[in-house]
Amino acid sequence: MKFVDEAFIDIAAGDGGNGCVSFRHEKYKEFGGPNGGDGGRGGHVFAVADPNLNTLVDFRYSRRHEAKRGEHGMGSDMFGAAGTDITLKMPVGTIITDAETGEVLYELLNPGEVITIAKGGDGGFGNMRFKSAINRAPRQKTPGWPGEKKNLKLELKVLADVGLLGMPNAGKSTFITAVSNARPKIADYPFTTLHPNLGVVRVGPEQSFVVADIPGLIEGASEGAGLGHQFLRHLQRTRLLLHIIDLAPFDDAVDPVAQAKAIVNELKKYDQQLYNKPRWLVLNKLDMVPTDEREARVKDFVKRFKWKGPVFEISALTREGCEPLIHAIFRHVQSEQRVENEPVEIDPRFAGDAPA
Repeated sequence: MKFVDEAFIDIAAGDGGNGCVSFRHEKYKEFGGPNGGDGGRGGHVFAVADPNLNTLVDFRYSRRHEAKRGEHGMGSDMFGAAGTDITLKMPVGTIITDAETGEVLYELLNPGEVITIAKGGDGGFGNMRFKSAINRAPRQKTPGWPGEKKNLKLELKVLADVGLLGMPNAGKSTFITAVSNARPKIADYPFTTLHPNLGVVRVGPEQSFVVADIPGLIEGASEGAGLGHQFLRHLQRTRLLLHIIDLAPFDDAVDPVAQAKAIVNELKKYDQQLYNKPRWLVLNKLDMVPTDEREARVKDFVKRFKWKGPVFEISALTREGCEPLIHAIFRHVQSEQRVENEPVEIDPRFAGDAPA
């Protein structure tokens, strides 16, 4: 299935039905009272977070979504039926914004979450609503209210604990294949990854975390160069970034330090908050470096890169060093989750119910 993480749709809730003007016509009742019913409300438009979906491709080819209008009121005190609601299934992590103003309206973050994105119009009043002691034969009615109509932009940000950064062919796809159940395309040429891949890493019974692999970045990505800039948004919800470095490039003229600095600069240009996220350095492809040269090459890289954070040395192909990295990631993710779930102290003045 084609991966689509952005789509534009037009939605329209149903209009309310009109009220009815009607009077009783019964034998032996010369002056029957009003009995015109109200119109039914229009159908609502709901959005539900479906964990079985991972792309917005359905909305790329189906842009217009309309709910049914409510039925008109009828005589004999009969109200019109409500219009049929419609429910749009969207992937977890979808952000719904107003396409005209850019305002974020809703976010679907929890599986099964249901929100109302357009309300149907209320039905109009029939003439039975207007009867009174001085107006016994009202001929007033009101039309139904129009339903909400919106032009929306849908944007998908995948929900992952860990995001992978790196130049094309740095070994990100090989790494996610080695540690998770994901099976992305792997080849000996750049840009083999064309869309984000998610993998679940199992650490133990009921212990796991999710890794997101996006297409490789190149210099100028923040201005639109390459492919990765289109998917950088998918790293904004992660708790940790792994910067994967190709320590043994095929071309001797390529400097891994210069490549690493280019990635960091693009990250900073794109989003300062993304740049400030916890970031670990993962030096990959050690299997291609002679054993007696590994230590010196790693020290040289760290020194020239001026890196003071965590450093891990791995070979994604042979899985050397992957196990300690996985356990370190899991401990970090668990600590982040504990911090997020810590109870917030509430000022006693605002605790309990609000005064009447």
